[in-house]
Amino acid sequence: MSYPVTSQPQCASTCYQTQLSDWHTGLTDCCNDMPICLCGTFAPLCLACRISDDFGECCCAPYLPGGLHSLRTGMRERYRIQGSVGHDWASLTFCLPCALCQMARELKIRE
Repeated sequence: MSYPVTSQPQCASTCYQTQLSDWHTGLTDCCNDMPICLCGTFAPLCLACRISDDFGECCCAPYLPGGLHSLRTGMRERYRIQGSVGHDWASLTFCLPCALCQMARELKIRE
């Protein structure tokens, strides 16, 4: 026995929106956490691997082409941080140690 369709499904009337936030620390606030700052200054790839691992990705991700960019963008998306892919690219291209330190501080604060 078949039942005729008498109405189409409707879109839910409730819309859930979450607020976008900012990074907890600024790009140039490197000295707020000296161990992270020193690691970002003298061993940025080690810090990048640690960030990747702490974020739940493979520790080799920073060595892949575009790996750091996708990691920063993924972090922004997961934590609903304002910004853009272009801003992520500029931060990592022109101020890599500062961007890595900012990402490490953000993970430390959010854990």
